[in-house]
Amino acid sequence: MEYITYKSRIAAIDNGEEIGEVTFPERDGVYVINHTYVDDRYRGQGIASELVRRAVEEIENRGGRVEATCSYAQLWLARNRGCEITSPLSCPIN
Repeated sequence: MEYITYKSRIAAIDNGEEIGEVTFPERDGVYVINHTYVDDRYRGQGIASELVRRAVEEIENRGGRVEATCSYAQLWLARNRGCEITSPLSCPIN
């Protein structure tokens, strides 16, 4: 499994095929995780969790703040960063 980071998304690649992604466009220092996707054939393997973890780490490295409108990312942030789920969820990343 390979993960490739772009400006506003991270793709999961298996055998040269993109099998998942997380997107996080930025505006004024706020990155909004608005989409997490994993191909049905790969679900249940922790790929979505790894994509969101990598996105949050990338945002943290950029010194930004994260918001999540994607329900999966909201749950991940609540479980792993102790953020309260609101809509959109807003969680500072320091």
